[in-house]
Amino acid sequence: MFESLSAKLQDVFRKLTSRGKLTEADVTEACRQIRLVLLEADVNFRVVKDFVARIRERAVGKAVLESLTPAQQVIKIVNEELTELLGGGEAKLAGSPRPPAVYLLVGLHGGGKTTTAAKLASLLHRQGHHPLLVATDVYRPAAIDQLLAVGKQVGVPVFEMGTRTSPVEIARASVAYAASHGHSHVIVDTAGRLHVNEELMAEVAAQQQALDPAEVLLVVDAMTGQDAVNVAEQFSQALALTGFILTKLDGDARGGAALSIRAVTGKPIKLVGVGEKLDALEPFHPDRMASRILGMGDMLTLIERAQEAFDERQAAELERKLRTRRFDLNDFMEQMKQVSRMGPLDQVLDLVPGVGAMKRKLGNVQVDQQAIMRAQAVLQSMTAQERAQPELINGSRRRRIAAGSGTSVQTVNQVLAQFHQMKEMYGQLAAMERAGKRPKLRFPFM
Repeated sequence: MFESLSAKLQDVFRKLTSRGKLTEADVTEACRQIRLVLLEADVNFRVVKDFVARIRERAVGKAVLESLTPAQQVIKIVNEELTELLGGGEAKLAGSPRPPAVYLLVGLHGGGKTTTAAKLASLLHRQGHHPLLVATDVYRPAAIDQLLAVGKQVGVPVFEMGTRTSPVEIARASVAYAASHGHSHVIVDTAGRLHVNEELMAEVAAQQQALDPAEVLLVVDAMTGQDAVNVAEQFSQALALTGFILTKLDGDARGGAALSIRAVTGKPIKLVGVGEKLDALEPFHPDRMASRILGMGDMLTLIERAQEAFDERQAAELERKLRTRRFDLNDFMEQMKQVSRMGPLDQVLDLVPGVGAMKRKLGNVQVDQQAIMRAQAVLQSMTAQERAQPELINGSRRRRIAAGSGTSVQTVNQVLAQFHQMKEMYGQLAAMERAGKRPKLRFPFM
């Protein structure tokens, strides 16, 4: 996410911090480099101009240039201005005083509306709500079937009336159905077009007028950069948009759409898609995103993901086992599964402050997600007795496990070595805790 933008901005800041004391000329040069980096990232020209002007105005004052850490002060200013550019604070989804709250999803064909509708339904479902998906795309072949399929995957019902009823009538009927069946939210998947046109706008405007939705959310592909911003501007002029959902943010190395869309339209980014899985949609936090772009990590998001992925009862039981040195391969396998639930490991590591810079320093090392899958295959190929008593795994058993998992004896040996290293590390930490030499052990954050 924003890999190219982040790397280039951090290079600018490295040059600043290496200078010690700063002059006005140093700040001017840094601002020039930031401007070039943002333009290369496909950020709107007017947005870049205003952004850099605000940074320079704040950074050339005496309070900054004569401080003991002028470079850090400049970075702090950039962080604050970047947060403001992205929206300032989190823009939460609106509710309704009288359920159901209606969310109307609009956008062009190919922007990911149907999948995003299912992701939003999944997010609401995990939060304890009772959403209903509504299929009003009566034009695209198999659009209704697609929504039915993804709705089934996330465990959320889909309301549909076939392709012969008008979208406005379907939408109206869905709200009445939701109210009578106790649904808290109605998520309306509308039809898209290949480009912005009067027919598209007239249809979604009619649905908006009929439904009076709590949210009108434009779904846009973040990887299209300035094109996404242009589409957002056109929709914003024709409809009473309340915000945006940016899809494919995990694949956007530049960041042009995310950094421009709020400033150009005045509407906030409310949600972002950060992966292909149907649970890969999360609220957009401008301060956290700014921190990640500047290489400062995002510990709050990391903690939230861990809280969702780790079962408290299992964590407490694992803690007890670690203290008594009864940590076995079953526990090792369960821990690996729970870490996997947090998302791709390279994305998880990028949330840790400093890891992104370390990866670039080592030649942009990539995490081998396949290695994790191979390790899980090895553990699953063991018998329950072998996982409970790893000391039983001799040479012949290792060959059988390798054949059963489709790996090699070398891979089996590596997995066992990792297990023993982790067990030893946890044992040492528990011993240090008992001796009062470290804070109390708390899993999963040591």
